Amino acid sequence: MFTRVANFCRKVLNREDGAQQAHSAQPVMTVIPRDRHTISRKDISENALKVLYRLNKAGYEAWLVGGGVRDLLLGQKPKDFDVTTNATPEQVRKLFRNCRLVGRRFRLAHVMFGPEIIEVATFRGHHEAQTDRQLSQRGQNGMLLRDNIFGSIEEDAQRRDFTINSLYYSSADFTVRDYVGGLRDLQEKRIRLIGDPETRYREDPVRMLRAVRFAAKLGMTISPETGDPIPRLANLLNDVPAARLFEESLKLLQAGHGYETYRLLREYQLFQPLFPSITRYFTESGDSPMERIIAQVLKNTDNRILNGKRVNPAFLFAAMLWYPLLEMAQKLTQESGLTYYDAFALAMNEVLDEACRSIAIPKRITSLIRDIWQLQLRLSRRQGKRAWRLMEHPKFRAAYDLLEQRAVAENNGELQRLTQWWGEFQVAPPPQQKNMVSQLGDEPSGRKRHRRPRRRAPRREEK
Repeated sequence: MFTRVANFCRKVLNREDGAQQAHSAQPVMTVIPRDRHTISRKDISENALKVLYRLNKAGYEAWLVGGGVRDLLLGQKPKDFDVTTNATPEQVRKLFRNCRLVGRRFRLAHVMFGPEIIEVATFRGHHEAQTDRQLSQRGQNGMLLRDNIFGSIEEDAQRRDFTINSLYYSSADFTVRDYVGGLRDLQEKRIRLIGDPETRYREDPVRMLRAVRFAAKLGMTISPETGDPIPRLANLLNDVPAARLFEESLKLLQAGHGYETYRLLREYQLFQPLFPSITRYFTESGDSPMERIIAQVLKNTDNRILNGKRVNPAFLFAAMLWYPLLEMAQKLTQESGLTYYDAFALAMNEVLDEACRSIAIPKRITSLIRDIWQLQLRLSRRQGKRAWRLMEHPKFRAAYDLLEQRAVAENNGELQRLTQWWGEFQVAPPPQQKNMVSQLGDEPSGRKRHRRPRRRAPRREEK
């Protein structure tokens, strides 16, 4: 009995010593009053304010937190607004009829106002050595499999990923609270992880991707202590579900800062876990046709987003994986003796299967990628009525854009002439289109199909 009591006391004392050391190593909490920051309620979503007000009225703490506060302080328009509170998810659901609880790993409340969703999270707490596996569970590699330990706002600030995302705005007194030096890092344009970097990356390897994404998006630099472990730990991304990495890849490459993000992904060796089939063909000079087309497509994507135009992930992946597809098709042609068209079809399966093992590209997108690829083989066959049929294909425009990018990346005269012909054909009036097709008569028209003669039934002899 005495031994059990002594062990318990020792455990409590050690925990208190550890907490005091951790507290002493952290910056002192700073309160920024209304007249010293730039956040105004008129810039905050009305629905987010409704959630904050109702939680406060019910007696709960409620704060705007994360990227919304960060972007408002930077003078940017937030994409969405997140709320954190000391109310549990179940208590939040009782307050809002338009609320649903989501997530097993991180239990969250989504309060839905039409197309806008306000995400409400309960203050996260620190994980003890032994606790309920339904609330807290850690894998052998250190990854958090369950994270539903609730705590105080001070603990929540320590549990967030980066200092610039750990700033709290109160709608009650209009102050901003900074527990980890996030405001200074925001002013100095620095991405800094909270806590021990290796431990935090092992808890959630996607934090490495987030560090790169925020650096590219906000024009900031990653602090050395945050960035140095990344290349060594990049393979931890192999333990992240492929479906989650697909969503992250869209945030990385199709959020308006894709080219700069791509450059940082390569610098920190994070591109390989996401796209292993592409990384194999990288060159030291970075000037291969594949690398040129990736850079150009990402720059074009950034420009389209900047101008408010839509982007299609199918086109992006079709362009990025085009040259690995060509290599695979050529290899299969030589090794198997298949015709090029059969080898090309088989290579599409191989390349997409490998890509989906890393990032689970949905079938609705892979089917579009296949269409764009198959049209590359058909665009040179324009005789007869083929040109008009090709233009009627739903993915013709995407296929033409890829052809144009290939011509530039390869500096190929034949592809450039083909691109020019299709560019003129699309805008030409019907008589001119007919004339353009008729001038292709000397070009090979492809293999003709020969119909087998129909077998006639034997005549019945007249009786």
